[in-house]
Amino acid sequence: MKNFFKKIISTIIQAEAKIVLKKYKPKIVAVTGSVGKTSTKDAIYTAMSDSFFVRKSEKSFNSDIGIPLTILGCENAWSDPLLWIKNIFRGLSIIIFKEKYPEWLVLEVGADRPGDIKSVSKWLKPNIVVITKFAKVPVHIEFFNSREDLINEKWFLVRALRDGGTLVINADDEDSVKMSEDFKGQIIKYGIETKADIRAENLDYSYDEKDGKKEVTGIIFRINYQGNSFPMFIKGSVGVPNVYSVLASVAVGFINKINPVKINEMLLEHDTPKGRMRLIRGIKNSMIIDDTYNSSPLALNSALQTLKDIKMKGRKIAVLGDMMELGKLSADEHYNAGKFAGEFCDLIITVGMRSRKMGEAALDAGFAEGKIYQYDDSLSAGKEFQNEIKEGDLILVKGSQSVRMEKFVLEIMAEPEKAEGLLVRQEEEWRNR
Repeated sequence: MKNFFKKIISTIIQAEAKIVLKKYKPKIVAVTGSVGKTSTKDAIYTAMSDSFFVRKSEKSFNSDIGIPLTILGCENAWSDPLLWIKNIFRGLSIIIFKEKYPEWLVLEVGADRPGDIKSVSKWLKPNIVVITKFAKVPVHIEFFNSREDLINEKWFLVRALRDGGTLVINADDEDSVKMSEDFKGQIIKYGIETKADIRAENLDYSYDEKDGKKEVTGIIFRINYQGNSFPMFIKGSVGVPNVYSVLASVAVGFINKINPVKINEMLLEHDTPKGRMRLIRGIKNSMIIDDTYNSSPLALNSALQTLKDIKMKGRKIAVLGDMMELGKLSADEHYNAGKFAGEFCDLIITVGMRSRKMGEAALDAGFAEGKIYQYDDSLSAGKEFQNEIKEGDLILVKGSQSVRMEKFVLEIMAEPEKAEGLLVRQEEEWRNR
């Protein structure tokens, strides 16, 4: 009965969204890929928001019902039937009456199962499509026959581009570059490692001195585009994925002829999404890298590389939860992550049954058994491990959504009273799960 109700609501909301698009004719930026969609979507919104009336997908609204909700400007009603009815009437109101509607929509478009994007692309016709990156072992792959099938699913969005539309791709991603070779329209490439139209150079981490100790504060780099060069600082977050998100936003800004100075000003104030490599103060003057939104092999490898690269005197601790939806690749990918973490971490904490494979790999690589802590759930892990934390520790916390690694962060953060503004999944619906 619940699924039947959901299908009816989804059909109504989607029908209303289609009518709204036809009535108001907003321009659309659609963001897809295997990793970095939400961060990229948020950065694009920031770059455009002072120059246009823009609306973005809230949180990770990228499903068959999430996209229509964004178009209608409605919130997710979860299991509240009255709120769903309110959303339906809200859609009718926008259709019947003339309202001030956004000039641009910045939409995150994901694929959980085959046919998801193919279905959406039949009625969603973007002006700009941004491809973030295709992971070698992407999340959600267990529902597809192969990695190639997942990539082809996302490419339906490119085929849906309006005439004269622009494709923005990550030049460092071989799959995006290869598939874009057959695209006949305008392409803008952004990247770090390869030749790109928009390029980040001189990447480094910024540090502050506090009580005589060096403390990481963000990322610094330069952006080069068509002879223009300007500095960029991402405060409060670390990791190369955040750099890619900013580069994609610069590309979209330039497509819309926004002055580079204005783009720079807006991005300097950009607040990266919760749970995506954000820096949060921990207990005992420790520092947390909060990457608890989700996890996949590519994203985890990048997060661990960041932990390795940051130059601080304290211990480096990896708190790693299960990676879900990897199918038959799960055991190998958990093992590979544990082996990498074992090369440089001082302590490794695993959460969940799958991540025990990480501890096994670290031991095989020569990691001391006494430096591995293993737990079944994130809440118990946080409550027990907080006693082991020392001043100056740099603690990476990451895991798939269902492992709820934000609960670990809540137990070790210095100001838990600020959790609602700092951590993912703090809504009542999530806290009750």
